[in-house]
Amino acid sequence: MRIGLYARWLAMHGAPRAYLTTSARGGDPLSALLVGRTNGHDPYPMMESIRARGPLVRTKSTWVTVDYGITREILRDNRFKVTPSSAVSLPRPLRALVERTDPAVANPIEPPAMVAVDPPDHTRYRKLVAHSFTPRAIAQLDTRVTEVTDALIDRIAGLPQPDLIDDFATRLTLEIITELLGLPAEVMPRMLHWGHHAAPLLDVGIGWRTYREAIDALRDADAVLRDHFAALRAGSTAGGPFSRLAGELTAREFTSNAILLVGAGFETTVNLIGNGIVALLRHPDQLAALHDDPSLWPNAIEELLRFDSPVQMTARTAICDVTLAGADIRAGDTITLLLGGANRDPAVFPDPDRVDVTRSNARDHLAFASGIHVCLGAPLARIEGRSALRALFDTFPDVRVTTDVEHRGLVNLRGFAHLPSQLGHRQMVGTPPTV
Repeated sequence: MRIGLYARWLAMHGAPRAYLTTSARGGDPLSALLVGRTNGHDPYPMMESIRARGPLVRTKSTWVTVDYGITREILRDNRFKVTPSSAVSLPRPLRALVERTDPAVANPIEPPAMVAVDPPDHTRYRKLVAHSFTPRAIAQLDTRVTEVTDALIDRIAGLPQPDLIDDFATRLTLEIITELLGLPAEVMPRMLHWGHHAAPLLDVGIGWRTYREAIDALRDADAVLRDHFAALRAGSTAGGPFSRLAGELTAREFTSNAILLVGAGFETTVNLIGNGIVALLRHPDQLAALHDDPSLWPNAIEELLRFDSPVQMTARTAICDVTLAGADIRAGDTITLLLGGANRDPAVFPDPDRVDVTRSNARDHLAFASGIHVCLGAPLARIEGRSALRALFDTFPDVRVTTDVEHRGLVNLRGFAHLPSQLGHRQMVGTPPTV
């Protein structure tokens, strides 16, 4: 089993990493970005060097763009299909090896996960999941998120140096996604393990040990979720909002999409909250504006999503010959879409490297993608982000991060590993701030 898994890693990550490392040394900015050769974990200067080369840039293995208009157009164009990470920029022999060494575990970034398939399967999965995100369901989630946030605020107030990732953002998002999936609370530590170890799968060229640990985590998740699926089918557990999926999907479809919901509803939202904390602390004038006018919080969340996107990139493959921006794209060509760069396109977002919570078009960002694959959980992410950040800064107006921030070291899922803090004095919400 390990030999086959190693061969799969070699095809998907080992060989691509060697190629990308060589290309990065040769000055290719996309390769440098993909293998993490950026200055101080800041990918945006590298993205700007790609922008300087044109709206649509051809590399040896893929097309790449940071242009907002082109990125949005491709995301909405049915002449392009989703590109699972197992197929990005791989030559045919390596793709064949990947197909023959499938470990047969549910994977949130490979079929049959919703983000990795096109219609008609995508339409069927999305329609089923969408029932959990109706306006009524979102209103109920809003209330529950507020309750959990308030409890966590009380909890961290009693800690001498709370980690705003581990003790706050992670706990909030884990509790909500656990309830949505109808899983018992005692599963939360294992879900944390799944998310932490599976997140690197969204990167290209990860190490063998990292890949092996990711697959082991997915095997554990698959076992837990298959048991949950069986219990839902048998009617022996009440489940949650997603319990109806068990009656409509196969076990593999259910577990793949449940793990996807763990990643989308947990990992990315933790990044939104953590990135938002750091961005606002680094832009105290914008934090002051939010204190003065709390009605700006919904727009602030959009601006924070734009400014430092939790998901930095995705990819699409042309299903026919296409001409875009004067470039001839052939059927089968892959285009890497750098969402983080598109969200800093100065032609769309003036002064893009500055947080502006009053930015009139902040909601036009592509942090949740666009088109048929736009994130279904976006409303929940917005609720959690707004609830967490507003409660934190309203309750602890003097909060500060006590050490240099530590990035997770991932390329695609951009966020912080830890944010140790000093909360300062506690302001009772609803009373005027102290002077």
